Amino acid sequence: MSSESNLKPEKDWTEALDQQLPEIEQLAKTDLQAAIEKLLALEKQTRQSSDLKSTSRLLVLIVTLCKDAGEWKIMNENVQLLAKKHSQLKQAVTKMVQVVMGFLDDTPDVDTKLAVIEALRIVTEGKIFVEVERARVTRILSSIKKSQGDLAAATEILCELQVETFGSMERREKTEFILEQVGLCIEKGDWTQAAILSRKISTRFLKDKTVADLKLRYYEQQINLAKNDDKYLDACKHYWEVYDTEEVKEDPEKWKAVLKRLVYYVLLAPYDNEQSDLLHRISQLPKLQSVPMQNDLLLLFTKSELMRWKWIEETYSAELLDGDIFSAEGGKDLKAVTRWEDLRKRVIEHNVRVIAKYYTRISMDRLQILLDLSEDESENYLSKLVTQKTVYARIDRPARIVSFKEPRDSNDILNEWSGNMKGLLGLLERIDHLITREEMMAGIQGKAKSKR
Repeated sequence: MSSESNLKPEKDWTEALDQQLPEIEQLAKTDLQAAIEKLLALEKQTRQSSDLKSTSRLLVLIVTLCKDAGEWKIMNENVQLLAKKHSQLKQAVTKMVQVVMGFLDDTPDVDTKLAVIEALRIVTEGKIFVEVERARVTRILSSIKKSQGDLAAATEILCELQVETFGSMERREKTEFILEQVGLCIEKGDWTQAAILSRKISTRFLKDKTVADLKLRYYEQQINLAKNDDKYLDACKHYWEVYDTEEVKEDPEKWKAVLKRLVYYVLLAPYDNEQSDLLHRISQLPKLQSVPMQNDLLLLFTKSELMRWKWIEETYSAELLDGDIFSAEGGKDLKAVTRWEDLRKRVIEHNVRVIAKYYTRISMDRLQILLDLSEDESENYLSKLVTQKTVYARIDRPARIVSFKEPRDSNDILNEWSGNMKGLLGLLERIDHLITREEMMAGIQGKAKSKR
């Protein structure tokens, strides 16, 4: 396209067009077809002379006359005809396509609009120089299909675009396209495709304050994806990014709502090093004091103390079940019941870790009392945490004793013995040094006394 703009025309048709076009425009009011034929003859001459300015002018005039006359079908035919002309100038085609796109809002009905869109999609198919225009037209077509209730067609049409490869499209517009693609996939229920498409968006770009609206849309979609897969820790990290947005920080209602969900999802996440680190980072947030119930609940999980699920249920269930995280009221979120059960599991798992920290051996009966569970449930939770290598435990079934003391191998014992010997030798050396110093001091004092 740059070569076309720098190409010097063999002949400048500007003056000739200035003379002839007013007459042709007048003729178009009575005989559109005759006017188009004259314009096509001029177009051939300007195109062969490589006069980009005049060719673009003629192409735009042809489609404009058709639109003004209400002859949308003729316009569509000429759009396709002009684009296929031999050695047609690319920039002239781009200009024509852009002008026709501007006519879409003036179409008399949906069928006419769809016909114009289809003509533009045919013209722009496989042409890099009009890839952005094709993407925008396709987006309009997708919106029409969605408004007609055909979500599957809308999703398929829009998702066929690979906008991330478009070099001429601005980064913000690319991100908007991908976000819309992901949104349609989520609405359709195609979670796998939505996850794949969302990876095309750079989170580094979203850190720019000028695209805060896109950042919030992106993380809202990521939260929905994480919730669908029960990835609580991912949901928590996405809420952290939302909380770290200026627009949210400036609105107390918004950051309080986000902060509550931040607490809920970090508590729901299975225990590991990353979850534990995030839990303590959240507990240090100054604004956490503004949501006292969530702050109190979070502190219970940061202390090495046992929690009673019945007490938690009685104390916090009223507020927890009032929100949209744990309440399935209205059938909006069918996984709310699962999340409530998962919260109970996290409380029990926390209690098992606390017991493993304070006990080396414990009877099964005592373990059941501390956990408020049956023997089978207690063994089930204990086995799960042992499998995950969160705690170490061995059950002596005949004796009904659980041992949390991890046996040491010979290397550990030797290393401990070596460390103890090294410490002992260090103490002996220090004692020897102190004794020598005392002897020297006693000798000095004895000589001083003898001189007197």
